[in-house]
Amino acid sequence: MNSKIVFFFMIMCCCSVTLFAQTNTGKKQTSTNPVFDGWYADPEGVVFGDKYWIYPTYSAPFEQQLYMDAFSSPDLVHWRKHPKVLSVENISWLRNALWAPAVIEANGKYYFYFGANNIYHESEVGGIGVAVSDRPEGPFKDALGKPLIGKIVNGAQPIDQFVFKDDDGQYYMYYGGWGHCNMVKMGSDLISIVPFEDGTTYKEVTPENYIEGPFMLKHNGKYYFMWSEGDWTGPDYCVAYAIADSPFGPFKRVGKILEQDTKIANGAGHHSIIKGPGKDEWYIVYHRRPLGETDGNYRITCIDRMYFNKNGTIKPVKMTSGGIKARPLR
Repeated sequence: MNSKIVFFFMIMCCCSVTLFAQTNTGKKQTSTNPVFDGWYADPEGVVFGDKYWIYPTYSAPFEQQLYMDAFSSPDLVHWRKHPKVLSVENISWLRNALWAPAVIEANGKYYFYFGANNIYHESEVGGIGVAVSDRPEGPFKDALGKPLIGKIVNGAQPIDQFVFKDDDGQYYMYYGGWGHCNMVKMGSDLISIVPFEDGTTYKEVTPENYIEGPFMLKHNGKYYFMWSEGDWTGPDYCVAYAIADSPFGPFKRVGKILEQDTKIANGAGHHSIIKGPGKDEWYIVYHRRPLGETDGNYRITCIDRMYFNKNGTIKPVKMTSGGIKARPLR
């Protein structure tokens, strides 16, 4: 009887070890595109501590865009949803069209910049706002009770902001729709803008073919300014870039780095860039539309590798369905 019990426990232990090994080995090591479920666009990809974060637009009709979710991951493959990190309850002036987040960590806090209300005239209340939280998962609360930028300057609709920190610690915001892009200098509190040294507050830095969705990356001493071109509802939406020696430009268009692939998806654009744990490891986070889909709001968030050429230019990104390998930050 005792020998039977011993044999039984031996079998159970073997099964447990086998099951553990299968579970551990079977853990997902490669992402798929989209990287998480749901209709999400304009993804802002960032790294905070030992986690990757994506803050996207909830892709729906304007009147339904009254909140934003966030997603966090330890490795770019396994994502956790944080629902409604920013919502209408914490923005008194929000009516609709909560768009295109940009999130930074500074001063021991997290600053969440957003576009709201899709204004067409300065008589309307709306534009670029800023909310603050002590945690990257929020909740974020409106810091001003009004837009940070609520007027139309140089023909730029106040949407699609991106906040860039230069090596000297100065923060700049690039923003704008309707084919125009402005640059402003952020105050040290990061909830205000201040004049440049020449006394101006807004500088237009619009490159050729610019439509919306600006992004800035500094790499090997050069400033890589990127943006989206084309109609966001159409198949030709894409990402282009310029290289400059200064954050002020001039930004001369080099070419496209991301566009539709007729075998995979179209409408690829409004991106951000994440630095991986490797020395020169880069990922592009973007939205695209599945082939055959005609609903302009049907946009999904994807991640693919981005590479630099030896001469400093960027290789065209190859869109994939399989995504990327897991890349833990620790």
